[in-house]
Amino acid sequence: MNTLEFGLNSFGEVATDSSGRTLTDAETVRLLIDEAVLAEKVGIDVFSIGEHYRPGYTDSAGAVLLAAIASRTEHIRLGTSVTVLSTQDPVRLFQQFATLDAASNGRAQMILGRASATESFPLFGYDLADYEQLFEEKLELFMRLLREKKVTWSGTTRAPLFDEQLTPAIEPGSIPTWIGVGGNPNSVVRAARYGLPLMLAIIGGQPERFAGHVDLHKRALEQFGFEPQGVGQHSLGLIAETDEDAVEAWWPYWESVMTQASIERGFPVPTRERYLFDVDGGALFVGSPETVARKIARVATALSLTRFDLKYDVLHLPLEHRARTIELLGTEVIPRVHDLLAREPAAA
Repeated sequence: MNTLEFGLNSFGEVATDSSGRTLTDAETVRLLIDEAVLAEKVGIDVFSIGEHYRPGYTDSAGAVLLAAIASRTEHIRLGTSVTVLSTQDPVRLFQQFATLDAASNGRAQMILGRASATESFPLFGYDLADYEQLFEEKLELFMRLLREKKVTWSGTTRAPLFDEQLTPAIEPGSIPTWIGVGGNPNSVVRAARYGLPLMLAIIGGQPERFAGHVDLHKRALEQFGFEPQGVGQHSLGLIAETDEDAVEAWWPYWESVMTQASIERGFPVPTRERYLFDVDGGALFVGSPETVARKIARVATALSLTRFDLKYDVLHLPLEHRARTIELLGTEVIPRVHDLLAREPAAA
């Protein structure tokens, strides 16, 4: 627990200013870069960008955004949350992140996933019927590109490689890579099969219910002959001076996003009662610094986490709430979590 790291995740969702005006996409991109600079200033370990292709989201070119952030920062690590590997070309992806790693002096990292939002499939000409095969083949190729100096490979999803050495060259295994999992046990085993750490996307319900996934990951790693790997949690939230301020500030934006999700994916329609349940004991990290710190410490202990990522932006959230969440996470929550975890587990 002493090695618990903290990250911020953004999907590049457009914000509003103090007058209630919705920022343009270009303004939101520049805001995102400024927020990453702030995250470094307050001591956050990792800043990660998602990948979406829909109105209101500006994270479709993650490597470009991360390179811009790299040019204005020195220490914070730069990653993805998540890269939709199924609709990316692994060769081009390797080249982009090897270049980012060089430009940032070794700060690049990645979380790879199959995609919960599937707009990239028709956009780039892929068939959803090939969902599993695309990810399996591309993951195998991408891991070989990361771990081997020269690669010979053939499959059905792209042209073969014959003793190919890509540039810019990297030291094998030098870009930390995680597998993002939304709850599928097969994805947990897949991460273990490649000896990769696990990032759990927990956006609803009680985080402790994922303890079985953590145990499965540990046992599968052992069976595949790998050393133990890290386990992270990605969750949504907002931090404010008081619990009441945070709960009231987050509610209208969370309700709007989850209402749309309920239409698209068949989720239950969000209710205030469910919202308060997830704030109190579930997967929403919404509250004062003390409340959020105690909740993080609790789930970090229950799930043996080595990393906790907070997704701090949500569609149309005012930019002042975004900035305050970043500041309070770095200056108050993170030190408090480390203090709690340094005590007896019961204190968490």
